[in-house]
Amino acid sequence: MSYKNTKSVISAMAVAAAVVACKTDRPTSPNSGGPALASRGPMNPALIAQGKDIFRFDTYGDETFWTDTLRMHEVIRTSVSPTTALSVGLKVDVDALPAAVKEALANHTIDLNDPATTVALLKLGAVLGVIGHVDAGNTLTAVGVTCALCHSTVDNSFAPGVGHRLDGWPNRTLNVGAIIALSPALTAAQKAVYNSWGPGMYDPRFNIDGQNIPVVIPPAFGLRNVAREIYTGDDTISYWNAYVAITQMHGHGHFADSRIGVTVDNPPDLVSSKLAALRTYQFSLETPPPIPGTYDVAAAQRGRQVFNAVADCASCHRSSVYTDVNQGILHTPAEVGQDPVYALRSATKLYRTTPLRGLWHPPQLTGPYFHDGNAATLAAAVDHYVKLQGLSLTAQQRSDLIEYLKTL
Repeated sequence: MSYKNTKSVISAMAVAAAVVACKTDRPTSPNSGGPALASRGPMNPALIAQGKDIFRFDTYGDETFWTDTLRMHEVIRTSVSPTTALSVGLKVDVDALPAAVKEALANHTIDLNDPATTVALLKLGAVLGVIGHVDAGNTLTAVGVTCALCHSTVDNSFAPGVGHRLDGWPNRTLNVGAIIALSPALTAAQKAVYNSWGPGMYDPRFNIDGQNIPVVIPPAFGLRNVAREIYTGDDTISYWNAYVAITQMHGHGHFADSRIGVTVDNPPDLVSSKLAALRTYQFSLETPPPIPGTYDVAAAQRGRQVFNAVADCASCHRSSVYTDVNQGILHTPAEVGQDPVYALRSATKLYRTTPLRGLWHPPQLTGPYFHDGNAATLAAAVDHYVKLQGLSLTAQQRSDLIEYLKTL
């Protein structure tokens, strides 16, 4: 493709960006509000819509970190082409692309090795979880991130990494560490740690305690009836949203928890008033139904009996949410056969039973399993508990149990 044609397409994308509704302005300070968990009654459509906007587009002012401290805007505009961005798991929302851009992509008449194309995509608001501020001269001047960076993906309906949004789905191909390691502001030692994480993994405590213990990025759907949706059951969903927004995304707000020795004060508060709407939107994200044809129906029916009776998985994976955390039950690392190191960094020093949901939706959610990704497959997860509990399951029962898990 010629230089002239490439620039023409990018110019067309820039023009389109001017008329596409996307969040390009930094948020202003909202009214103050608290993160207390509200009633889980009927979903309020207006609050869902507000929370959806927050989830997808609100950076909580974290541009001051990703731009001013890490200087990621410099890296993106000079070194991150769409090819590079897709290779580290960033996703493109096809619904944010004008028809002319989609046609150019389909016809391979757009240069995917040019960082200017990435800037044009950011100006369109098409890169999931990344908000770019682009001036009239098409220069990327600032960049921030949103919840959707890690907790949304696409259905690949247009091309690999390009499709319709799937909010709440963990981006298991996203290499957050590799992206952060591109920053020129980091030391070689810091970059080595970030590059060690790999796709679908993130350590939400590394910048707090300096330990390197990444965990699997979890789904953000199916949360409505789960009391404590973090691996160690420290607190409510809004607690974790505030923790991540302020201590990990580096948004502006105040977070304090003496149990883990964390106090971060980064005024003005751009987080607390948004937590209720964000939680409501997350509660509205249903677990995707099982995919017909990806499991054996008869075997799954037999596997349900194994799950509930023979293997007694239901003693911990209780009720419709498949966890006993709603009954206030947490488990020692020894009980669940997990390494205690990550739990020791938490408030509880324990692990909660993982709610089983959307376990078999390739390619987005097919493993790994457990908080540290130690089980690469469902078979490995089953084998772990067979050994830990001393179960006597036949090969057929194990196979049937796996088929049942694919339906959850």
